Amino acid sequence: MLKRSAAVFTLALIALAAPAGTAEETVKSSCESRETVLSFLSKQYSEAPVAMGVSKNGGLVEVLTSGPGSTFTIIVTTPNGQTCMVAAGDGWESLASLPKTGV
Repeated sequence: MLKRSAAVFTLALIALAAPAGTAEETVKSSCESRETVLSFLSKQYSEAPVAMGVSKNGGLVEVLTSGPGSTFTIIVTTPNGQTCMVAAGDGWESLASLPKTGV
């Protein structure tokens, strides 16, 4: 999976090497639509969403994986609709569910 790590590293370098501008311009240059990112991860790595949550700033955080012991990617979709890959790796393992507490 060195190629995968290299691809994510390259995307990060592109974002950092972008011409000086606003933070929003830099983020836009390294992000795509959610449909584009999901399609890419599905076709390239057979990954699909397995977990999600909403962050305090309204962003949708998702974990995608192709199964136990395989690749995973964490993506964040901002309220304006842009999706960014923020982490990726190998050796995904799901943890046991937490017990539900009475509220």
